[in-house]
Amino acid sequence: MRVPTRIAVVLAGYAAAAAVAGAVVACYIAATSGPDRDTYAVMYDFGDLLLGLAVFALAAIPATAAALWFLRPVRAFWIALASFGVLVSASGAAAFADCAAQRILGAPLWSPGASALATLRVILAPVFALFDTLAGALAPGRAARIVLLSAAAIDAAGFLYWLLGLRA
Repeated sequence: MRVPTRIAVVLAGYAAAAAVAGAVVACYIAATSGPDRDTYAVMYDFGDLLLGLAVFALAAIPATAAALWFLRPVRAFWIALASFGVLVSASGAAAFADCAAQRILGAPLWSPGASALATLRVILAPVFALFDTLAGALAPGRAARIVLLSAAAIDAAGFLYWLLGLRA
């Protein structure tokens, strides 16, 4: 398969994932329409955004897997992806530490604005864990596979800690 065809396949997969996510969010909005949606519009909009991201992340798995499969021979890509995975998991660990400090100490580690971003990072952790797991499973080399699966485990563990509200 030639490179332009590969790019077209991946882009078509992402377009289909975006269409599925849009349709699911549209159905959810239609099902929950009413006076509460108008009164609490910002909260509903944020929930709609999270739902759309979650559905897109799940629907984009085939397109992402195809892109990663097509990039298997490119060694520099896997080195860069593994390095980026380490940085992303480090940001997740810092965000999880802030959330844990809020639970245990009653005060965030950083300013309220940074702490709010940390909470958003924790909420998005399953998306990063899903991608890292997929990339780790498709990585051609052992080192990249170990790094990416470790990054996925860090994100998954931190998200579970936050979700379940466990005490350290």
